[in-house]
Amino acid sequence: METSLKAFTTKEGHPYRLIPLPMATPVYEGDERLPASYANFLIINGAVLLPVYGLPTDEAAINQLQKAFPDRAIVPIPCSPLIKQHGSLHCLTMQYPDGFLENYEGHPPGQPSAQQ
Repeated sequence: METSLKAFTTKEGHPYRLIPLPMATPVYEGDERLPASYANFLIINGAVLLPVYGLPTDEAAINQLQKAFPDRAIVPIPCSPLIKQHGSLHCLTMQYPDGFLENYEGHPPGQPSAQQ
């Protein structure tokens, strides 16, 4: 995979800086392997929210992201419950179409959508 990723460049033709992350120790619920991944992190103002799972590999992931983002705080967020829904932090931030929340049951009337 590394060779394939190294072939990609920016639109200006510059190579991307690849930073390897550890593979999370496999997490299972019954016979089902859950998608525990450190790549599902979320970059926010001044910080990087990193999904962690209470695994021995968590610390290595924290250290790698600190090297990648030296000017941001790395904030570990326990995400074992989230991966049972087959997603994690970055997945939770998916976009909703304009107007979705106004039509969602329980949304306060008259409150603007996230796009407005």
